[in-house]
Amino acid sequence: MDTMIGIIGGSGLYEIDGLSDAAWQTVETPWGAPSDRILTGTLDGVKMAFLPRHGRGHVQTPSTINYRANIDALKRIGVTDVISVSACGSFREDMAPGHFVIVDQFIDRTFAREKSFFGPGCVGHVSVAHPTCPRLSAACEQAARDEGITVHTGGTYLAMEGPQFSTLAESRLYREVWGCDVIGMTNMPEAKLAREAELDYASVAMITDYDSWHPDHGEVDVTQIIATLTGNSDKARGMVKRLPTLLGASRGVCEHGCDRALEFAIMTAPDKRDPALVAKLDAVAGRVLK
Repeated sequence: MDTMIGIIGGSGLYEIDGLSDAAWQTVETPWGAPSDRILTGTLDGVKMAFLPRHGRGHVQTPSTINYRANIDALKRIGVTDVISVSACGSFREDMAPGHFVIVDQFIDRTFAREKSFFGPGCVGHVSVAHPTCPRLSAACEQAARDEGITVHTGGTYLAMEGPQFSTLAESRLYREVWGCDVIGMTNMPEAKLAREAELDYASVAMITDYDSWHPDHGEVDVTQIIATLTGNSDKARGMVKRLPTLLGASRGVCEHGCDRALEFAIMTAPDKRDPALVAKLDAVAGRVLK
């Protein structure tokens, strides 16, 4: 199978550089419109796709992003490996603004979003015990280190609904009681949907601030976040440029089973499945529903 790397760019990252045959294309999905058109091209002989999560100009809030359409659109055009790049706050002194964290776990505290492609008429259950792909995460870590970025391996991401930042009490709870490492608003249900779509998924958290727990940091200030965001975005573009060489133009079966997550997930008997929902699942689950 040919590798196609899909980058979902978060706050501050609205494009990637150096693509050959670059073109923005409109992708229609049965789940509605994605956040924006998708930039496709090749980089060092590897096919690439880039989707600005909030849309160019940052027009979508974390809660209004159509996560299902975004993941479906990437799967529909042939993406095999999805790398999420997102701005996050830190709960750890050593995970400082400007550092990157390769996330490997999530706690989902969102409540106003569609979280699954499946539903009545076609019930499916996938495991998200290990929600990110170790192979893809390792490539992101290596790319970041090669770029000279301070990167931390492993971390738990607390996904909050937003759009407001945490209260001090919430920040202390997530840090001291729940043991979270970073906080953001967009990786859920994105990671869950990527698993349902049998896409390898990795999450790179770009630290912008210390949230509100830090005694010397004060309240989260958007102007400070934007300043750090700019520097992080430059680093992220450098990291992305190194990924094609690390991942290669062709790929085999994922040794961790990410690309076979639906193998035994569909519970609804074939004769009881809703044809309309099955039709909507053509890109996401067509492999197992045919």
